[in-house]
Amino acid sequence: MRTVVIGMSGGVDSAVSAYLLKQAGYEVIGLFMKNWEDDDNSEYCSSRQDFIDACSAADLIGIDLEAVNFAKEYKDRVFSDFLREYSAGRTPNPDVLCNAEIKFKAFLDHAMRMGADHIATGHYCRVRETDKGFELLRGSDPTKDQSYFLHRLNQAQLSKAVFPVGDMRKTDVRALAHQIGLPVAAKKDSTGICFIGERPFREFLNRYLPTQPGPIKTDDGRVIGEHIGLSFYTLGQRKGIGIGGSREGNGEPWFVARKDLKTNTLWVVQGHDHPWLLTHNLTAVHASWVSGQTPSPDESVTVKTRYRAPDGSCRVIGSSDDTIELAFPDPQWAATPGQSAVLYQGDVCLGGGFIDRIDAAR
Repeated sequence: MRTVVIGMSGGVDSAVSAYLLKQAGYEVIGLFMKNWEDDDNSEYCSSRQDFIDACSAADLIGIDLEAVNFAKEYKDRVFSDFLREYSAGRTPNPDVLCNAEIKFKAFLDHAMRMGADHIATGHYCRVRETDKGFELLRGSDPTKDQSYFLHRLNQAQLSKAVFPVGDMRKTDVRALAHQIGLPVAAKKDSTGICFIGERPFREFLNRYLPTQPGPIKTDDGRVIGEHIGLSFYTLGQRKGIGIGGSREGNGEPWFVARKDLKTNTLWVVQGHDHPWLLTHNLTAVHASWVSGQTPSPDESVTVKTRYRAPDGSCRVIGSSDDTIELAFPDPQWAATPGQSAVLYQGDVCLGGGFIDRIDAAR
């Protein structure tokens, strides 16, 4: 009998995944990962309740649950990079690094030491084995697909990975959870920072990064306000800029369009389709490809430059070492340094890199 160690977060997706694996005849062991300790007693840190929920689900399913602490690994491999990126004016996505460094590295290594044949998670994505190796596919539910967050996985990691709910729709996952009586069937999905939880983001970031106020300027150079620190804003941001909802000029809402670290200036523009918000080319670094091969310029690919962005047309116009240059026939909106540019061929996630430089209209 094959053994699968499944990461159980206390949520409905991982609980249903564990149930499906047990029903499929695997020897299933649940593993709860505790990866954050800085403010464990905070009202926003839900790890204690999550552990209780995971225990309740494991008990109903009839599997053992162990707890493991990866707080040091998380701080060293994920959170330190998270803060470094924000300090540099970029907007990182910690879920991407968390998956690559914790769930499919620290957790995978731990599970292998436990004698596991595979590891499993509740991600909405799929793995397909071909004569050329393993492919990472989008989840069958387009509204929940999480392949974007897993684009840095390699062949060795995918060969050990199982995603039991990847072929299911979220509504069906919840229906099954209710049917079998899982105590987490109606539990709300987490939308917070990976392993840190849902909390007022600026207040949280302010504990680790200093505020450095500076001018907010329009595209014609007028000063219309003061920002609290460039780290606290992201390109394309509309709410919470701090200019009082002013609709002067053409009457349209303001968007964050640029951040100039040298002058500590936050640049804002009016209108969703302002040229400063439209990216025609970008360079991504630290590229990682599922197959181990960089897509060639003649391959037909699409791109996501942020998780909720629709697929956009894309051409690979250059690559070297771990860097890739992309061009867009239809410009991407608010492509943001620090986020991931992830390439696809249909349902197959090819991989991607971290956006480093963008080329928008001047």
